[in-house]
Amino acid sequence: MIREPKPVRWVLRLFVICYVGLLVLWPVFLVAQRTLSPGWQAVVSSLSSPEVLLGLRLTGIATFWSVLFNLVFGVGISLLLVRYEFRGKRLLSVLLDLPLSVSPVVVGLALMLVYAKGTPVGRFLYGIGYQIIFATPGIVLATTFVALPLVIREVVPVLTEIGDDQEVAARSLGASGWQTFWRVTLPGIKWAVVYGVVLTLARSLGEFGAVKVVSGNISLQTQTATLVVQDTYQDFQQQTAYTVSLLLTLAAVLCITVVALLRPKEKLS
Repeated sequence: MIREPKPVRWVLRLFVICYVGLLVLWPVFLVAQRTLSPGWQAVVSSLSSPEVLLGLRLTGIATFWSVLFNLVFGVGISLLLVRYEFRGKRLLSVLLDLPLSVSPVVVGLALMLVYAKGTPVGRFLYGIGYQIIFATPGIVLATTFVALPLVIREVVPVLTEIGDDQEVAARSLGASGWQTFWRVTLPGIKWAVVYGVVLTLARSLGEFGAVKVVSGNISLQTQTATLVVQDTYQDFQQQTAYTVSLLLTLAAVLCITVVALLRPKEKLS
């Protein structure tokens, strides 16, 4: 462990506190203050409005499927990247980071070009009764895409660190592939998976750009909670905007806090 002089440590601590305070704590505090200042009756009234209820419902649906899809896909792709060698492996690893490097608005536009009703894929899906764009499936698809790499980037380093010695030993003793995964691999990466899920959950709750493009932002039909925040704030319904914003923030912070408290403390060597 590096031991810096005491003045240097205090300066670094002060810098970190100011940085986090100005960028995170102070804005969140102001949102909470504006939300609670009119009283709890105003908060309850804001949450009971039809547009807020629908927005929270759509956000919950999109977040659930995003977490589920990215959990299954993320663990599978992580195992593929770490445990197997194949052509195009490096290219695949680079492509998986694309959702983090491309603007969500661009992601939404790209999905429109693929799944809109006037495209070949969109016409086919619409013909068999599935509407993607300007409907809930499009919202789920956009939310899933923007959170795609989060589970993978948490699991891959842990899989690399623990190696495959225990997995090879389990298979040599007669364990099947599923038995090896459930009893050997998964216990070793469980906290990485949990953190990836929490990050995916927080990212999905706050998605705005891609969802706004593919949903059409139709009031009382395809508005998620973040879109409700924008519309109500622009319509001078600040109390509703503050309330929904605080609710989304508290949900994300609660998930991260619970995981941080439950995770075993790492022993320092």
